[in-house]
Amino acid sequence: MKGLSGPNLLVVHPSSNKSPGGAGSPGAVLGARRRVCAAVFLACFACISLASTLLSAARDPGAAGAGTRAAATASGRAAAAFAVPAGAGAAAAAGTGEGLPGHVFDALVQYASAGGNSTASMPGADVRAIAAVVRRRAPCNLLVFGLGGEVPLWRALNHGGRTVFLDENQYYVAHLEGRHPGLEGYDVAYTTTVREFPDLLDAARAAECRPVQNLLFSDCRLAINDLPNQLYDVSWDVILVDGPRGYTATSPGRMSAIFTAGVLARTRAGKGATTDVLVHDYEREVERACSREFLCEENRIAETSTRSLAHFGNRDSGL
Repeated sequence: MKGLSGPNLLVVHPSSNKSPGGAGSPGAVLGARRRVCAAVFLACFACISLASTLLSAARDPGAAGAGTRAAATASGRAAAAFAVPAGAGAAAAAGTGEGLPGHVFDALVQYASAGGNSTASMPGADVRAIAAVVRRRAPCNLLVFGLGGEVPLWRALNHGGRTVFLDENQYYVAHLEGRHPGLEGYDVAYTTTVREFPDLLDAARAAECRPVQNLLFSDCRLAINDLPNQLYDVSWDVILVDGPRGYTATSPGRMSAIFTAGVLARTRAGKGATTDVLVHDYEREVERACSREFLCEENRIAETSTRSLAHFGNRDSGL
């Protein structure tokens, strides 16, 4: 059969696989319209909210700064109620310089001194007496010999100041540092025992145990000179002696702690500042005899002392 001699004709048919939802389909147009409407609605809502805020500010221009003024007034009152005394100026640099609000301070003391509080190792009267001294000086530099059950309380009452703890047991120091983040504690290697008390007291009256001296280079056996050097440069506002152990003949006793507290207080007094020294378990022979020897009985303040706690200083300031 003879083939066609004319030009070939190519016929193109519409594809049967074309999607019915293309760009020009009614569904796509409807989706685009919905998105445009949503965008317009959100823009209108934002404009209305902004207009309402501006209108409120224009009607009451003092409202915006009311919260700030109230906070500033409260801060000013708190600063006036817990102002740092002249002898405690260095404490503000050590912490935030802001003490606890009065009601918080009172609540902590009331709970800690309650008769049914099994966590306290001190009589309630002693806790209240110590708290009264700390409250007068806080925020301050507080040095505590011993890690008793009141560790969290002393730290809390001296909020905004610096509280340092010294203890004979380095493992217990590390344990409490882990339980109370931020706690500053150091271990002390005591070289004395309670049974040596009479001989140590006699030796302390020798020239090398002067009441004012450089503890770092002291030859006195009662002088504690193995602390971090920076602690000897701190102006301590309050020193609490509640350690080390002293209830057995082989215990370290508090002879060194009381002697060192006296030297630190008198060294600071030579610079025109004052220190309050508190000795717990004052009813025991060692604590009572060493306090009278190194802190002087005439400096004891009866009004802020109890049977088992002695406060040394004067009625207007510390030692």
